Formats: sequence, structure tokens, C-alpha cells
Amino acid sequence: MTTDRIRVGIDVGGTFTDAVAVDATTLRLLGQIKVPTSHHHEDGVAHGIVEALDRLLRQIDRAPGDIAFLAHGTTQATNALLEGDVATVGLIGIGTGPGAVLTRRLAALGRLELAPGKRLPLAYAHVADPHDPAAARTAVDEVTAAGAQVLVATEPFAVDRPEGEQAVLEAARYAGLPMTAAHEITSLYGLHKRTRTAVVNAAILPRMLATADLVDASITKAGVTAPLMVMRCDGGVMALDEMRRRPLLTVLSGPAAGVAGALMQERISEGVFLETGGTSTDISVVRRGKVAVRHATMLGKASYLNALDVRTVGVGGGSMVRVAQGRVTALGPRSAHIAGLPYACFADLDDLRGATLATVRPMPDDPDDYVVLDAAGGRFAITMTCAANALGRVPDGDFAHCDQEVAKAAIAPLAAALGVDVPTAAARVLDAGVGRVREIVDSLVHDYRLDPDTAVLVGGGGGAASVTPHLAALTGMTGTIARHSEVISPIGVALALVREQIERIIPGATQEQILAVRAEAERAVVAQGAAPDGVEVEVTVDPQTSTVRATATGATELRTQDRSHSADDTERLTAAAASLKTDPAEVRVLAETPAHTVYGIEVRRRLRSPRRPIRVVDADGVVRLHAADASVTATTVGAAPELLADLVREGTSYGDGGVRAPALRLLLGSRIADLSGVLDPQPLLALARSEMRDRAMDEPVVAVLEVRS
Repeated sequence: MTTDRIRVGIDVGGTFTDAVAVDATTLRLLGQIKVPTSHHHEDGVAHGIVEALDRLLRQIDRAPGDIAFLAHGTTQATNALLEGDVATVGLIGIGTGPGAVLTRRLAALGRLELAPGKRLPLAYAHVADPHDPAAARTAVDEVTAAGAQVLVATEPFAVDRPEGEQAVLEAARYAGLPMTAAHEITSLYGLHKRTRTAVVNAAILPRMLATADLVDASITKAGVTAPLMVMRCDGGVMALDEMRRRPLLTVLSGPAAGVAGALMQERISEGVFLETGGTSTDISVVRRGKVAVRHATMLGKASYLNALDVRTVGVGGGSMVRVAQGRVTALGPRSAHIAGLPYACFADLDDLRGATLATVRPMPDDPDDYVVLDAAGGRFAITMTCAANALGRVPDGDFAHCDQEVAKAAIAPLAAALGVDVPTAAARVLDAGVGRVREIVDSLVHDYRLDPDTAVLVGGGGGAASVTPHLAALTGMTGTIARHSEVISPIGVALALVREQIERIIPGATQEQILAVRAEAERAVVAQGAAPDGVEVEVTVDPQTSTVRATATGATELRTQDRSHSADDTERLTAAAASLKTDPAEVRVLAETPAHTVYGIEVRRRLRSPRRPIRVVDADGVVRLHAADASVTATTVGAAPELLADLVREGTSYGDGGVRAPALRLLLGSRIADLSGVLDPQPLLALARSEMRDRAMDEPVVAVLEVRS
């Protein structure tokens, strides 16, 4: 049965604002709308968000009260930093003696370059004693006189002793300015990096607050009662109040929306996601069912902002062909959009009559080796999309599909100039463009140690078919184009989970301290609306940096998908066998829970013990977890603690690198609890017990262990 409740995702891009509605139960796409982004309206991008929502609801004949979940992603923060359109930050440093020397040096943050010739506007003042209200007010008056529109307080060691930063901001309330303490933005050590992250956050704070208030008021006025969520740069969403506190988390959220869509809709467990637009391709990684994130580089400097690890290549569906000395030398970086030219493959055959090849400079400073067609219908660009259509790489119904005969006609003059036939010329165009993408993909596969047996290429974006199919053919990897690829980003916004990451530097962290960080992350997502019984928390302890990191995710409502089309036993077995690259007859069922089935084979090796690859397949027939060599043990919640203690003890290795507990994952209910980030056996077992807390003693649980070398 299908509910009337819907999930709405809105992606605010530089040119267009896209909105989609997804059935909250089946996750089926119900409708999609595109409107121009309203940069110049008096209400800014908020106007376009409300317009897109209104048109979307009318298209699918739904009411605002039918919305169970509403989220939007925006490039506003990213664009503000790129364009230098930020507020002046009043930075108040705190400290005496050596501490004062460290904080006074932070005035140099005003030299950070936002855009060519445009530096971060910053005013600095110093307070020796943060608990002296008169001194704090004097510092506030000093920075506001210099034009400060937002305040940041920072002090060495405030992560452990935040009272000083809090006291300064309390004394500063009379100024009526937005303000933040550096320790509130990140709890990691490193005064300079922590303050730099807080200052950049503050620089976009006033603008983002104004937009948040406008969007919130407009959505409420429209009759929407669902809480408004905002896309984060790590692939999750956060509550609007959290965005008001840390707007920096929306920077780089555009690519994150796309990979979130691929992760949730396509159910990728291992692979590379390529979101291809007209001009560029954003490349990111999904490893073991999770997006890859790292501390982002901002304004040329490392930050404490956890963002999607995305690599961008200047090749897209509209990239123009460049030719020199009778060969295709490159694609882009200029695209047909930038040059103001239509794609040749989307013309009519009559428009291409008498086409001749010419070279142009798309922009005045560009080289004159970009080829175009001058034909009866005017001037046209030869693009990656033209070549992909000419080779039949673009599936019927795809956003970029066109008449293959027209595409061949578009490539024919280029083929004549190269002295080859049309298919060869088209292949050379795709080779030149996709070659640059392949270098990045190969690097990511290596860096993240993706399993070549299971890694797939998934294409999204309007230009997906111009890159992903040809790259799959070149690499031999399995390649697919995401359903509704042209709106994969707003779909990702609609399907994204609430996410929060807590990081603490705790030398020699005890299991109680690790559990406390985990609990803090869990509380944070529940506070933002996630259903408590659906929260998953991944904990990682890095012994080299003493960093304890807990990443919690959860849905704002428990999304129980329609299981009427769940995979049967044969389909799940076939999926596992295909992933294991073996005959289904060789595959055994090792364990089962109501939500997952574990399949495995045994690979015999000369003079070595057998290797036991496994695959965990969910009820939809999707491989959710894989391991190259693992042991699988089925038990119950009641028996698990004692059994796990034995398994972990047997699988723990000792050496010069210290103690290394096995990588442990638990199949529990509908969840796969990933505990592989913990190397110390005792905290690992404590986390395992916390995952099984409040569950029935006879509930089945499956342990998947990989011994670390």
C-alpha cells in the first residue's frame, strides 16, 4: 500500500533550482520541477525554493500537509566564499603570556585570499582576562568600530576549558551581532586551524542566517509542517537550527547531494560515483556502503570541515573538442554552454546541411583550437554528448539522448578532418575526454583500496551518459547510469539521512570515554529529529592522532519500503555469485537474519590456508557488505557478549604496530553495525554491547570478523 506522505528534495544550483517529490514509502519518484535560481529577487534564493515547491505540489496534486520530509541543498555558502561576498569578522583573541602570543598571530587570518585580489575582511582585538566584562566590551567595541558584522572568540585549549570563550561572548551580547566560540565549531586541538575554520564559518554566518529565516518563514507560510532540513557537505542533512550555528557545513554540499542520491537510490556498496554536468565531472567514492569524507581544504588551507572527498575534472557532456595537427588533443575545459553554442547533435539534420569544420576561441584568452560546425542552421559545438550518441552509448530515454543519425552527421566533418570513419572519430573524442576522468578514478580506487570484484561505476547528472559508459568500457568495471540521473542531486537531498559527526582528541581513550563520544553523536541526530531506534553510529579510534570519531546517521521517520518486490532466494544468490565472480552452485549460505543473508565461498591456495570471501545481501538483492577473507558466526543477542569476547581474543594480533583487534561488523535487525574503526579489543567489545542494548535476548545477530594482518 502506498501512503500519501511524500519526501521533497530541493537543490539550489547556480543557474537552476531543481525540486523532486519522492513517495515516502516506496521511494518512487513522483514528480520533478526546474525553475531559475532567484539570486536577484528581494528574498534571494528563498523565493526560488518556495516557487519550486509550489509548482511541484501542483504538478503531483499534493498538499503541503502531505510532506513528511523537506530538505534543500544550496551552493550559497560555496559561492559566497568563491566570490568573496562575506561579512567582516570581529575576531577576539584571549590569553596572557605565551597564550597571548599565539592568539595575536591569528590577526594574520585577514590575509586569507577569498577571490583574486579580495581578502577575508577581519578585525582583531585582544582580551587578556576573559572574565573581565569591561575588557571584553572594549574589545567588542574595537572590532565593531572597524566594521565587524559577526564575532568569534578564540582561546588556546578552549576545547578542554571553554569558559573563557563563553565569558567573552556573554559579555558581547549587548552588541546584538551573530557570534560563535571557536570550540563550538570543532572540538579538535590546533588553535590556528580551529580558529581559521571558525572564522570562515562566521564570515558566511549573517548571509546564511538571513536566507534561513526567509526560507523558514516562507515554508511555514506555505502550510508545510514538516521540519526543514539542510544538506551537509558530508552527504547527510541537518536541522535548520544546526545550519544557523554551523553554516560552513553546507559548503561543498552540491556534490554531496548527488552521491547521497546514488547511495540511497542505487544502493551502492562499493564503487565510484561520477556526477557529470555540462562542464565538469565530480568524482567521489562509496566504500562499504558509506561516502568517503575527509577534512576539506578551504581557501588553500587545511580545515576541520568534514566534507565529501570529491575530485573535479573539467570534462562534461558539453565539453568542446580541441584539434591540432590532425588529431584530437583534448576536451574542454570550455563547454558549449560557456561558448553560447548549441550542441550539434541536438540540431535537425536539415540544420547540419553543408556543415564545415572551423576552429574558434570560445573566450578571448582561449587558444583557437576548439572545433565547431558552420552549417545551414548556424554554428554548433561538437561535444562529448555528440560523440557518445554517435557511438550509441546514450540509452533511450536518457536526458542526453538524441537521434543517432543526427549525432553521426555532427561527427562526420570531424572524422573527415581526422581521416577516419565516424565511429573511430567519436571514440577518439571520448577517449580524450574520459582519459582525464580515468586517471582520477584509478587514483581513488587505489587510495581507498576498493575491491575490484565489487566496485562499480555509477553515473549521475545530465551528462552521465557522455562519460560513465565509455569509462566502463575502457576499465572493464561494471558501469551503470543512475535512474533519473538528471535530478540525482535533489533525489539525494530528499533521501538523505540526518547526520552528525563528533570528534574528540583523547590520548589513551578509555572505553567509557569512547562510549561517551558515541552517545553524544547519537543524541545529536535524535535532537535533530532522527528516530531513536533507527540511529546507526560508526566509531573510529585513530591511535596515531588520539582522535575518537563517532558518526551517527538516522532517518527523520522510519522509512519502511514496500517489500512487495523484495528479491527472492534465487535473486539474492545470483547477486552474491555475480559479486563473487563464481557459479551460484559454488556459493553457500553462511548465516541469515530477517534482513540479511550472508553468502560465501572457499578459495583454496597452495601452501596457505584457504581464503573465505563473503557477501552480505539485503532483502532487495543488493550487496551491502563484502569481505575478501572473513569468518561468520551466527548467534543471539543473549549469547553474543561471551561469544564475541572469545572471537575477538582469538582474532587479535600483536606486533610492533601495537594491538590490532579484528574488524568487526554485526548484522542486527535491519542494520549493519560497523565497528571496524576500533583497534583496541576492550572498547570494541563495549561498543558491541552498546549496539545490542535494549534488544530481545533471543534476537538473531551475525558477527562478521576480518583478522587484520
